[in-house]
Amino acid sequence: MALKTAQEYKDSLKDGRVVYYKGERVADVTTHPELSVCVDTMALDYEMAENPRYRDLAVVSDEALGEDISRYYHLPQNGEDLLKLFDLIVASTRLGDGFIPLAHDIGADALNAISITANILGNSDYIARIEAYRTTLKKNDLAVVTGMTDVKGDRMLRPSDPGQAHPDYYVRVVERRRDGIVVRGAKVHISGAPYSNELFVIPSRAMTAADADYAVAFAIPVNTPGLKQVGRPFHAHITSLEFPNSRPLRVHTDSLIIFDDVFVPWERVFLCGEWQVAATLVVNFALLHRRTGCAYRIPMSEQLLGVAKAIAEYNGIANAPHVKEKLTDIVIYLETLRSLSHAACLDFVTYGGIAVPNPVSTNIAKYHFANEYHKVIKIIQDLAGGLLVTAPTFRDYQLPELQADIAKYLGAKADVPTEQRLRMLDLIRRITGADRETIALHGEGSLQAQRMTILAEARKTIAQCQLMVEEQAEIA
Repeated sequence: MALKTAQEYKDSLKDGRVVYYKGERVADVTTHPELSVCVDTMALDYEMAENPRYRDLAVVSDEALGEDISRYYHLPQNGEDLLKLFDLIVASTRLGDGFIPLAHDIGADALNAISITANILGNSDYIARIEAYRTTLKKNDLAVVTGMTDVKGDRMLRPSDPGQAHPDYYVRVVERRRDGIVVRGAKVHISGAPYSNELFVIPSRAMTAADADYAVAFAIPVNTPGLKQVGRPFHAHITSLEFPNSRPLRVHTDSLIIFDDVFVPWERVFLCGEWQVAATLVVNFALLHRRTGCAYRIPMSEQLLGVAKAIAEYNGIANAPHVKEKLTDIVIYLETLRSLSHAACLDFVTYGGIAVPNPVSTNIAKYHFANEYHKVIKIIQDLAGGLLVTAPTFRDYQLPELQADIAKYLGAKADVPTEQRLRMLDLIRRITGADRETIALHGEGSLQAQRMTILAEARKTIAQCQLMVEEQAEIA
């Protein structure tokens, strides 16, 4: 079996995993009233492979296996491969109403980053292990996410610094055995892990020789003994205060993942003590993850443009010159992100024998999205007006003694029913909440992380430009 159905994916989650949510141990994530919404969101990846409309995009034939596999686990060789994968992420996020399914994408980013690092390191054991694991993912179509961000403790101190309150703020190796390693620590901000099959764990920063025990990368099933997850509550359903909507709500949760002396067999270990290449793994994962982030931010940005245009029309101001300028700003925002992202795929580079998107273009695209996001939200809030926060709720609208008055006094453009306008305000509140603002700013790395990468990757270009102008000025 090389491809799972959506139902087979859901059945695979009934494995005794330890997940806590809202102060309680979750018996079954597939039947939990809130986490099941997340499961349905992740299942979209599997549904796409079954849907004739998306199958050519979601599935690729693997010559070695002689079977169809998820495109995510196909090793990209050129710009066409990168662009098809990018388009798949865009399509899946559109299907998820602005939420990426997560079943394969971020795990595939870690998979390829580890392959690149193993190839650069030249470690034949690691190369063999990661390729064997890639085959396992292909054959079993496993849902995999990535745990990168350590909880860090005192952020001014290194992982091994004795000034840290304890040594477990970063995931570390506490024991090496003949058959594997034992790890301890915690990861945070890990999206999709409670309803994934497996978890990649990779370093979150550059290391020194003193940090060697923290230079560790591995993959384990999420039901591995000693692994505990604490999910963050989220907006799982349309509330009774909002206008009812039959369209499924798509959403994910993030986890604090605790590794309480977790055993990892050697065949699942891809880095263990090689502190010199921890930064290489981090940088390559960040590059691929930012490419993924740029892809799913395109449907998010399309949503923002759509609600801006709709609410401007409903309010009767769509033809005002200053409103047209604001809508133009959002168009520029969206199309700049799209163009930079496509260019990064076509202008690819090769790291460790694997095609990756252009690092400079990718980081500029991600920086552009995050840096300008709040400006776009401000435009939408401005176009929507004060009713965005003061409008009566659906429960008020339902009252017979109020409905006619609300419909009369909260109307705007004559041919737009008041209820339609109120429903649009509900949608705007849902897709511009503070959680998305935070994710836009910090997801795939902070603004400063992208600026640092842009400068580092552009040094050759900067030097060439300096040489050119010095030649023009005849400076020796």
